[in-house]
Amino acid sequence: MTVIGLLLFSCVNTPFNVEKELNYCNLQLKKTGVEISGNNRMPRSIADTAARWKQEDVKIESWTVGFFPGILWYNYEYTNEPSDAEVAVYYTNLLYPLTKLPAYDHDLGFQLFCSYGNAYRLTGNEDYKRILLNAADTLATLFNPKAGTILSWPRDMNLYGGHNTIIDNMINLEMLFWASKNGGSKKLYDIAVKHAETTIKYHFREDGGCYHVTVYDSIDGHFIKGVTHQGYSDSSLWARGQAWAIYSYTMVYRETQDKKFLRFAEKVTDLYLGRLPKNEYVPYWDFDAPNIPNAPRDASAAAITASALLELSQLEDNREKSAKYQTAAINMLVELSSEKYQSRASKPSFLLHSTGHYPSGSEIDASIIYADYYYIEALIRYKSITNN
Repeated sequence: MTVIGLLLFSCVNTPFNVEKELNYCNLQLKKTGVEISGNNRMPRSIADTAARWKQEDVKIESWTVGFFPGILWYNYEYTNEPSDAEVAVYYTNLLYPLTKLPAYDHDLGFQLFCSYGNAYRLTGNEDYKRILLNAADTLATLFNPKAGTILSWPRDMNLYGGHNTIIDNMINLEMLFWASKNGGSKKLYDIAVKHAETTIKYHFREDGGCYHVTVYDSIDGHFIKGVTHQGYSDSSLWARGQAWAIYSYTMVYRETQDKKFLRFAEKVTDLYLGRLPKNEYVPYWDFDAPNIPNAPRDASAAAITASALLELSQLEDNREKSAKYQTAAINMLVELSSEKYQSRASKPSFLLHSTGHYPSGSEIDASIIYADYYYIEALIRYKSITNN
């Protein structure tokens, strides 16, 4: 561990045993494997009153289907067991039909980069590489140069009154950056940077809080409005949306080394951390929910942010901010790994208490697969940083 690392970890009062938590994830995955074996479907969520996974078919409109294969690859990265790799390969291959379809929406990155991206990173399989390069080209077909962003929901153009872009979309830029460095067109890099720049300009309020959805004129590209879809209101701070912003601008800075993106990652992070409940690290589903402190929490937002801040702390050029972000990330992992937030014997998932789509009444106070994905990713990043 570096001197900086020693200083950072000395700030955390609660010891954190990453091996214990990764072993826990491996055990939970074994339970999930028994439960879903043989039906070629992906686990999606477990309701607060249920004990078994709600599963979904692999289809283009199912945006979460890439997370479970991604979890399996992270588990294999930890265990290095050939049998774990075999399971990861099997579930990744179930996504193959999606690789031959035109872009349904921006979620192609979530579906294929979380799965095939981790698969290629760990195996070097050239077939996976070709799939990813093709997926990046397909995602790029949704880019509108007049608006300067990738269209999120083609099916909702009329609903929102134009070219719509959601903050979640920023995550999918990583696949474009990757492709531009691994044999794909340089234009993919340019599209990703332009999307990130346009999003900074129009998707955020002055304090660094983001809208869920921005709408641009589909003809000339001018900005029309910022609204919410899954948050409490158009002007509220939706927790998972802000987590996506923290994660994505950290990634954009990593890929570009442009300090304006680092400074912006700091801005959106500092707002999030400043709005957390006192001495707590898992946010309410929306920081402005009217029924706080009785509002549901969102463990998925905490998991996404923890993973992001572990990376941001390593990229920081400011020693004080690096310490602040890494300490916050570890405290998030400590809280997520507690009896309150881990599923343990009650369900085969990793985590409890995530909120999917509160306004529609969907997946509230549930275990959700993407919360588990970013939780295990954060654990793997922690292990790598600390050399445990």
